[in-house]
Amino acid sequence: MTVNNKGFARRDRISEQIRRELAELIQTELKDPRVGMISITGVEVSADYAHAKVYFSSMSGREHVDSVLAGLQKAAGFLRHELGRRITIHNTPQLHFVFDESLERGADLSKLIQQAVSISGELEPADSSDSTES
Repeated sequence: MTVNNKGFARRDRISEQIRRELAELIQTELKDPRVGMISITGVEVSADYAHAKVYFSSMSGREHVDSVLAGLQKAAGFLRHELGRRITIHNTPQLHFVFDESLERGADLSKLIQQAVSISGELEPADSSDSTES
């Protein structure tokens, strides 16, 4: 039995093209001050190309995510229209924006690891002196 990955490869290419084009459109064409500095971290296109989940991260922090999301949702029609002009695809997908927490979670984990290492460094000398006294 042969597995056909051609559909997945095409969908991946289209997802990546949509990600690049949206990143450029948001940076150069979008004037909504609520959106600010965001990164498009990924795009997942549905099998029928009718919908695209657009994952984004924001430099303005978690407390402003609702505002950024509102700005992106308001601009979705404009972004979809411009996207349709830039890429060659039969139907331009509806855009659904989703906050990507992975970068923020990664930063939190790095901070926790750093704290654990510094605490471990403070405890090591005390532990080694206790073991020599026994």
